[in-house]
Amino acid sequence: MRRRDVLQLLAGASLAAPYGVAAQTAKTYRLATFTATPAIPEDSPIGKLLTGAMAQRGYTLGQNLEIEAYGADAQLARLPQLARDIAAGKFDAVVVLGWPPADAMKATGIPTVVVLGAGDPVASGLIASLARPGGNVTGISDNATTLSTKRLGLLKQAVPGMRKVAMLWNKEDLGMTLRYQASADAAKSLGTAVLPLGVAEPDDFADAFIAMDREQPDAILMVADALTLLNRKRVFDYAAAHRLPAIYEFDFYVRDGGLMSYGADFKESFGRAASLVDRIFKGAKPADLPFEEPTRYLFVVNLKAAKSIGLELPPTLLALADEVIE
Repeated sequence: MRRRDVLQLLAGASLAAPYGVAAQTAKTYRLATFTATPAIPEDSPIGKLLTGAMAQRGYTLGQNLEIEAYGADAQLARLPQLARDIAAGKFDAVVVLGWPPADAMKATGIPTVVVLGAGDPVASGLIASLARPGGNVTGISDNATTLSTKRLGLLKQAVPGMRKVAMLWNKEDLGMTLRYQASADAAKSLGTAVLPLGVAEPDDFADAFIAMDREQPDAILMVADALTLLNRKRVFDYAAAHRLPAIYEFDFYVRDGGLMSYGADFKESFGRAASLVDRIFKGAKPADLPFEEPTRYLFVVNLKAAKSIGLELPPTLLALADEVIE
């Protein structure tokens, strides 16, 4: 073989080798999703938000990313075993919604990213501090007191004569109990009495409705978690039948038939959670990744729900809405 041919052969091999090695060693990252509600399907709206956000950061399902969904179907007693199953699955990271699954994952040591719904992660003992979480959990959090004041202010604009607000929350969820307490404190600072309605299982909603029949609040504020999410239609129906204005924490409640919501933009929250997952995939430790706060919040109003209870919302309130559903 001539020297020129040998050089060309060696040059071709040197160019081909890195590609071949990269192809053989390319890593497929394994990501779990974990919630106290039913597992999140990849083709659901929330599933698509996550996969889309990961794709924007270079992770594509079926190529270099696998996602497996876990959910407790609102049975909190199942969370520890599901967390152990996730740990046994050797996932590179876990994305969770809500405080109970985040707390369950804390015990496993697996890198965990909270998207939303965990309440105050410091007060609940989830992390050491927002700036330096110090363990295996990081994610997105918000200021419950500020948000509660904002929600109650919007509710009061809708119902200027509001004197008493019923608050529904899952009393078995520490994160949501802290959010309820922040909401109750905000209501008192605004001169509004609170009817506390802690629930722990589906049957408790009937008792909550009986209490509202007896105490007759002027409006409802519902704190979101797996239990209240799965029973939201019952709350919608009660509010409609008793012509009670209600405000919720997230916009999908309004799209499902609720009156108003004010809360973090899911698209932004999942985008930021995906960025944290990306950093973990690249070697960062959750202990060193500060908790972040959402920067975009959505106020959504359902005019059909308003009309169904005979409520005429002030134009000044509607002007504040990011979206008005006709």
